[in-house]
Amino acid sequence: MSDFDLIVIGAGPGGYAAALRGAQAGMRVACIDERTTAGGTCLNVGCIPSKALLSSTEHWAEFTSQAEYGIESDNARFDVAKIMIRKDRVVSDLAKGIAFLFKKAGVEFVNGRAAIAAPGRVSVGDREITATKILIATGSTPTTLPGVAFDETRILSSTGALALAEVPQRLAVVGAGVIGLEIGQIWSRLGAKVTIIEYLDRILPGLDSEIAKSAQRLLAKQGISFTLNAAVRSVAAGDLVTIEIENRSSAAVETLEADAVLVAIGRRPHTAGLGLEALGVKTDARGFIEVDAQFRTNIPGILAIGDTVPGPMLAHKAEEDAAACIDALAGKPHPAPDYGLVPGVVYTSPEIAGVGLTEDGAHSPGRNIVVGKSSFIANGRARAIGATDGFVKVIACPETGKLLGGHILGHGAGELLQELVLGLRLGATVGDIVHTSHAHPGMGEAVKEACQAALNAPATRVRHSPA
Repeated sequence: MSDFDLIVIGAGPGGYAAALRGAQAGMRVACIDERTTAGGTCLNVGCIPSKALLSSTEHWAEFTSQAEYGIESDNARFDVAKIMIRKDRVVSDLAKGIAFLFKKAGVEFVNGRAAIAAPGRVSVGDREITATKILIATGSTPTTLPGVAFDETRILSSTGALALAEVPQRLAVVGAGVIGLEIGQIWSRLGAKVTIIEYLDRILPGLDSEIAKSAQRLLAKQGISFTLNAAVRSVAAGDLVTIEIENRSSAAVETLEADAVLVAIGRRPHTAGLGLEALGVKTDARGFIEVDAQFRTNIPGILAIGDTVPGPMLAHKAEEDAAACIDALAGKPHPAPDYGLVPGVVYTSPEIAGVGLTEDGAHSPGRNIVVGKSSFIANGRARAIGATDGFVKVIACPETGKLLGGHILGHGAGELLQELVLGLRLGATVGDIVHTSHAHPGMGEAVKEACQAALNAPATRVRHSPA
């Protein structure tokens, strides 16, 4: 008899969700992680600490610009050490919460580096554990530039950039994606001169381009510099970091010096050392594990979810994978996750959020679309709280009114977007949202008004791209 019904390798959002759900379904579950605490990258060195630092620095930014609200803030100061202590406390409290849930559910947490010796057998140091099923949920790791190694002092991954002991005078950020923008804003608010370098000619590839361009203007207004359409040719670390940058259009080369550089050019599956090659587990050209609709690999008894498999590399996507995978193991009906309905949120100020088709992407299939927009500058609640930057944008089908996508730039965009995520999930029309009562005054009224604009859009707003 096996020691367990299920071994989960990795205790991040996908892994711990799978372990708990498996235990709730009556399985004997062990969850292995090389960190001493559960939570994975997201909780320990990613999503949660970054949001804690964004919160602290947003309070600071607001505190130093309170004059228009009638509040004087002379002699205000911040303490980086205390900001970091608060961040660590937030992480620790949440990690303790997962440990409590594991104990309550009967999940055995095993600290150590796991390797799959064979189907049904996992080694952790000198210990071998057996199970009927093995679930790989080891998440992802930062991608670095060729020939550039993280030292977490001068050349930083997101892990090092979230644990700096002092504010760098100059911080270079390679990559204008979610991580680069969020961490760039954290240190910019505290006084660092931040320059974001992006290979493409725009920030936030994959998000709606109009939203991205507007977000860039607002972030630049806050003091963040952008160097777009630029290839990093070399990075050399000494007393300072020297970065050689080539303009991809003109081939002109410039040199940028900084106290530190954050490399935030993406993430890759963290599967090294698991023994996948020896087992014959199939992976694609990018290193993602190939799975079927029930997250089974080509090797019987071995499954995979989250950042190790294709799809958005997001914590909430991993949680959806976990639910579908475990329910399938338990013989329970569960719809397959629809990755087209996974929302993306950038927690800068203002926030940036989107789901479904973008205006750019909607043209690709050669379909007719209609676009509705509403600016927060006309929203009473936004005016009252001083959050008028940004707008809501919805994409819909002009024939049926069915919602196809939603994108928001503004205060609390991530929360406001959920109405549109649910609308897409249920197949709602923009009329359904218009005819739903929204509290006044509320930021959510801008969502309703964008849908109303889509309903009233004149024929010139209907876009068509040849098939």
